[in-house]
Amino acid sequence: MEFQKAARFVDPVAIEQAVNTALVSLDLPVAGAYSRPGIGISTSWRENLDRIFRSKKVEVNRLNQSLLDLLFLLHGEPGKPAVAVPVNCPSSECNAKDVAIPFRGGSCPSCKEPLYPTDVLRIHEEVTEEGTNESALGRLMSVLELLVLVGLTSLLWQQSRNELLCSTLFIVDGPLAMYGPPAKLRGRAQEYFQAMASTTPGHGPYICGLEKTGAMVDYARQLARHNVLQPGDLLVCDQEVVKVITNTDNPAAYGKETYWGRKFVYRAKDGRIVVPTVMPEQGAAYDAGGGQPGPPGYPTLPAILDVIDRTGSSMYQDGIIPVAVAHGKAAFPIGVGTDVLRLVAEHKLGLGNAPTPNP
Repeated sequence: MEFQKAARFVDPVAIEQAVNTALVSLDLPVAGAYSRPGIGISTSWRENLDRIFRSKKVEVNRLNQSLLDLLFLLHGEPGKPAVAVPVNCPSSECNAKDVAIPFRGGSCPSCKEPLYPTDVLRIHEEVTEEGTNESALGRLMSVLELLVLVGLTSLLWQQSRNELLCSTLFIVDGPLAMYGPPAKLRGRAQEYFQAMASTTPGHGPYICGLEKTGAMVDYARQLARHNVLQPGDLLVCDQEVVKVITNTDNPAAYGKETYWGRKFVYRAKDGRIVVPTVMPEQGAAYDAGGGQPGPPGYPTLPAILDVIDRTGSSMYQDGIIPVAVAHGKAAFPIGVGTDVLRLVAEHKLGLGNAPTPNP
């Protein structure tokens, strides 16, 4: 990135050669599909999530851990995974809550329903028998992004916390938040990364989320359009700003159940509008008392804004290069991607004359 600053135009080949990628791919039953006879879609998801989290690994450089390993790590502390996770029994006829389920799984002490560690995510609660279940897939994607972040930061914390961890910015595509049934992971993420920060020299780890859409982004763009925000300006989104954006009489309730980072609005020096979410050094970003709206609670903020200034991209509106590159790696081309997904679906379901892939 520093080398490319000296060039008139960014060299896409140089950027491509500098990128190391790893994708987590998986398949789940959606509308009208089940993992085995005699069970509903909710149970199908529960069983498949347990299978996926045990079999799928995050393999980047020297990181080689299963998703389930990372889930238990998130429920513990850096370097010390939890021995069990709290699970609510999914049976509609049972009220057992916070059952301690170890890595191997277990059963409900009240109704003997099989329980899986991944039930702690409660994603199956949003799965319906009829529908695309896009919402549940979105929840799962957010969980996977958080677990990958846990794995990568923990790797550097263990092996190079005095050097690489203190000089690396981790960017999440979207806010530092968790919505829907898995929202309790918000508290786990906050505690985990703040524990990591307390044992890391300097202000690391440097973590931020970046939003490209939403009410806060629309509001920020209007401010820039009318020159209320000048290049280099940072807007602190306190309760007065939140009240205007959300049109609510209770701005103190905003974000306290979902966000583990605080939103700021920044107009980069080249005029781009960015809405970063930054983790506070201590305490909650949002709470019933208004949280921590100002920069003093976020010592990593200056370095994060500096990176945003130095890595602008015109590949999409108000973009930055790392996010644009990630999109390019993970996205399917509209035409070819649609054909490939259709053929794979037909093959999985045993429909049509889909060719059998070569081994």
